[in-house]
Order: sequence, then structure tokens, then C-alpha cells
Amino acid sequence: MDSALRDPHNGSAGARSPANGTRPPSTPEGIALAYGSLLLMALLPIFFGALRSVRCARGKNASDMPETITSRDAARFPIIASCTLLGLYLFFKVYFPNKSYTGSVLQTWKTQNSKKGKTAIIQNPTTRDNHSFPLEIFSQEYINLLLSVYFFVLGILALSHTISPLMNKFFPANFPNRQYQLLFTQGSGESKEEIINYEFDTKDLVCLGLSTIVGVWYLLRKHWIANNLFGLAFSLNGVELLHLNNVSTGCILLGGLFIYDVFWVFGTNVMVTVAKSFEAPIKLVFPQDLLEKGLEADNFAMLGLGDIVIPGIFIALLLRFDISLKKNTHTYFYTSFAAYIFGLGLTIFIMHIFKHAQPALLYLVPACVGFPVLVALAKGEVTEMFSYEDSNSKDPAAAAESREGREASASREQEKKDK
Repeated sequence: MDSALRDPHNGSAGARSPANGTRPPSTPEGIALAYGSLLLMALLPIFFGALRSVRCARGKNASDMPETITSRDAARFPIIASCTLLGLYLFFKVYFPNKSYTGSVLQTWKTQNSKKGKTAIIQNPTTRDNHSFPLEIFSQEYINLLLSVYFFVLGILALSHTISPLMNKFFPANFPNRQYQLLFTQGSGESKEEIINYEFDTKDLVCLGLSTIVGVWYLLRKHWIANNLFGLAFSLNGVELLHLNNVSTGCILLGGLFIYDVFWVFGTNVMVTVAKSFEAPIKLVFPQDLLEKGLEADNFAMLGLGDIVIPGIFIALLLRFDISLKKNTHTYFYTSFAAYIFGLGLTIFIMHIFKHAQPALLYLVPACVGFPVLVALAKGEVTEMFSYEDSNSKDPAAAAESREGREASASREQEKKDK
């Protein structure tokens, strides 16, 4: 998704006066506050998600185990993402005429917008009667309603999982905490297979209840604060639970999405259109007119969650690599984290100067990959970096790749010692 993309209702340096039906341009203070807040909100899930990714594989629940991304997954991801993005664009923008109106009736027609969406007005050249029918394949309102319900459920689960460790500190020691298990199996006897095996307790139910309140608020009001709470939860869970199995896979994923982001932002208007039309917490937003209108502000700057999660899972991988070195330093993590700050700051600066949506990965990928590689070159640890395999995986294929990588690395180290 685009980074710091302005809302379609935003004012700009050349905005007209309110008398012409548009809002005045945002103040420099409001713009600075919005961009600074987006930057801070992007850093929080990356930092804490990376820390939680180190210990998430130790969880007892299957749902807490990391999902490993292999090199094959990384190569496919940009293609799948492109198909999904184009599909959403077609849902929102492609129209077709009602096939029941044929022949001479289609000779004279025009379109108009109504409360039900875009409609076609067709005039029969013989009778001069006007006929109207919807042009949209599906009403945009219905699509967004369906998506709102879908993200309402996902958002509640993600937010509950996010706040659960924090909320545990606020419960008193004598809190009646009961254990529960949700088990769903397939088959019987020796062939029985677990589909869902989720363990939770009363504290988790309290967190779920609080998250449901936020979900209802989002569903009814679509308030930007509720949107951001869900967006932060999605981002943190993504960084925590999505694991790259090695640095090479990370380079493949980031390189492919680098091309994806640049093409769909600069090559077409598809991504910008979807970002403006898609009413779901897949982006962080912050109002540029907060100082003037308070919490009811509606002039937003936005940042797509993909620009947080994709670099974030690479940064989290480097943190786990730091820990594997057993040097009690987090050099690569802090380097990549600083590189992310630089890359996102550069994105916002260029977007503000040129007044055009920017593909954030155009700046984030070279920074987040290039800076740690330069540090590895300076320290002579390039081989160790690219031979590191993430062993915290529930994927047998990834585990096999991890073993092979460790064996190859050990073999190379032994050859060096023999020489």
C-alpha cells in the first residue's frame, strides 16, 4: 500500500476556498503532526513485534506458532498480491450495462451518480422513454459492508492477542482465572487429526471482550482511532507470527514487492484507487486537521500496513540472527531499525515535496537490506548472515532447509579450521 497517501478529500497547497466546496489546505503544524504520528505508529509494531517474534515459537497454542515464509512463498507473493489488488480494483471500478437493454435502446445513453451508485440513463429513440439501471457489478457499499464484518472479526482476534500480555499485568493475584480449551478434530482413533487446538483462560476472555468493544465502535462509526487500533494489532501480529526462514528469502520477498509497489503506484492508478475506496483497517491514518477539529477531524494522511509488516518481518529476522550470534549485541536489528526510520522519513519527505503518492518500498527496501549488508561486510559476517536459518518453524520443509543450512555452515567453519 502507498505510504502517507493523502485522502481523496485532502486539501493541498493549491486547494480552493471553502466557498468552492473544498476544505482549505492543512496547516504546516497539522501536517508535521500527522506525518510524525504515522512514523511513530509504524515503528511501534515493528519494534515490539520483533521482540515478541523471538519467543512466539515457545507458545503452547498452535495459533501462536510462527508461520514460516520460504523462498518459494516469497517468489509467489508479489504475483498473488498483484492479482488480489487488481481484483479489488475491478470490484470497485468496472461497470457493465444490463443485458436486458439491447438493440436500439443502447444507441443513446449517459451515466449519473445516485445514492445507490453509478447508473445508466438510456433513452429509447422510438418512444423517447428513459430507462435507468445500475452499472456496478456489485454495489461498493455492499462490498465495504462485507469487508467491514470480515475485518471486524479478524480485528477483534488480533487486538485481543496483542493486548493480552499487557493486560495480564493489571489483573490482581487473586483473580479467578480458569483454563479452557477449544479442540476440533478430524477422524477417529489412530487417524484422528487436530484441526484446531486453542487453549485460553478467563483473562483472555476479558481481553476479547475489550477488543469487541473496539470492534463495535469501528463497525458503527469507522472512527480513525478504532481503525488505527486494529491496524496496529494487525501489524504487530504480522511481524510476530510471520517468519522468514533466512535472509535470502527476505531479499527475494522484499525485491519482488519493491517491483510490485513501484509498478502499481507509478505505472497505474490501481493502488491509489483501491487505497481510497477500500474501507477496511488495512492502513494507518492520522488527521492533518486534528489541531483545528479535534477527534472529529477528517483530513487524513495514510500509511499502508504492507509498508510496515513487510520490512518488519525482515527486521525481526535480523534480531533473531543477532541472538543466534550470542554476542549480547543487537547490531543488525538496530541498524535495520534505523534504516527503516530513514527510509520512511525519506518517503514522507519526497511525497510532501512532489505532492504525489509514493511507493514506500522504493525507499524502504534498499535501506533495510542495504544498511545491514554493509554492516556485515564491515564486520566480515556476510557468510554467517546469509547462512543463518531460522529454526523456530512448524513447517517441516522449512525445518529441513534450516538443518541443511546449519550443516553447510558447520562444514565451512570446519574447513577454515583445518586450513
